[in-house]
Amino acid sequence: FNSNIFVLPRSVLLLLKNPTFIFLCLAGATEATLIAGMSTFGPKFLESQFSLSASEAATFFGYLVVPAGGGGTFLGGFLVNKFKLRCSGIIKLCLLCTVSSLLAIFIFFIHCPNMPMAGVTQMYDGSALPGGHLNLTAACNAQCGCLQGTYSPVCGTDGIMYYSPCHAGCKSVSVNLRNGKKVYQECSCIDKALLPGSGKAEAGKCTSSCAKKPLLLCFIFVVILFTFLSSIPALTATLRCVSDRQRSFALGIQWIVVRTLGGIPGPIAFGSMIDKSCLLWQDQCGEQGSCYVYQNSAMSRYTLVAGLVYKVLGTTFFIVACLLYKPPPSESPPGSLDASENGSRDLQEHKPSLPAAEDI
Repeated sequence: FNSNIFVLPRSVLLLLKNPTFIFLCLAGATEATLIAGMSTFGPKFLESQFSLSASEAATFFGYLVVPAGGGGTFLGGFLVNKFKLRCSGIIKLCLLCTVSSLLAIFIFFIHCPNMPMAGVTQMYDGSALPGGHLNLTAACNAQCGCLQGTYSPVCGTDGIMYYSPCHAGCKSVSVNLRNGKKVYQECSCIDKALLPGSGKAEAGKCTSSCAKKPLLLCFIFVVILFTFLSSIPALTATLRCVSDRQRSFALGIQWIVVRTLGGIPGPIAFGSMIDKSCLLWQDQCGEQGSCYVYQNSAMSRYTLVAGLVYKVLGTTFFIVACLLYKPPPSESPPGSLDASENGSRDLQEHKPSLPAAEDI
């Protein structure tokens, strides 16, 4: 393959005739879809499930992704080098990692219950919403003239969240000197019968006491770990399933496929799935904005469906790549230790011989 641009179609055709390369590209695209989707909406998932603020959820997600992603990437390269895996063995390692993360993703069957929110998950008197329709106005705040455009959740002393201090019927505000949060008082919508002399609310969401939180976080860590663990082996398998002269070009083609089919549509696919679980949308001058509150059970269910679809596709592509694998002409014979030895051996074989003494 020389530098002439006219050989480019022939180079592409040779790669298209390599089924192992094609299915490794498709498997990489499915993994990239999951990585892009989870990196975009992972913090939103934690924020909804554990009733965290956006900053807390992003920090929490960072604590998961950095060690799991970095450790998985390092471990994948270490395993390939440690066991001197050839191309077929590397593809099997990728398959094992994908199946492991596929099994771990079933943890999304578990979810934390929504924190009760007046007018969104229940009526102000604690009863169920008729027909599931939102109703942020009640007798206790009807005279306040509350605007739905201002979303500032508060947590009442009754353990119920309210859309804003106005929707809780609060009349005065002070600052808690211990944590710096605003404390709203004389809130007419907060049930004082349960807590005599109270009727207060604090700025922010109510804290979730979900007992499933450690289990969810542990398995999310496992999913991220095994997803990244297959990244370096998959890259190595791509380089080894094509001839030496095609490696750079094959890597470029693979990145185009991965970005086009995985990295770009990933957030779009995950976003459309997760938005189906939205309970409360932002209202921007009559137009739908971002989602304020998700239904946790539906959110977990849709995340599970999206994860299963792409993990099953990735598993299938790795299986087909493994079954259709044929060593390229430049790959070393089965008795060699490492494919890197091919290069030096080829150089020795093609080195021009010196003229014999009798020829001089």
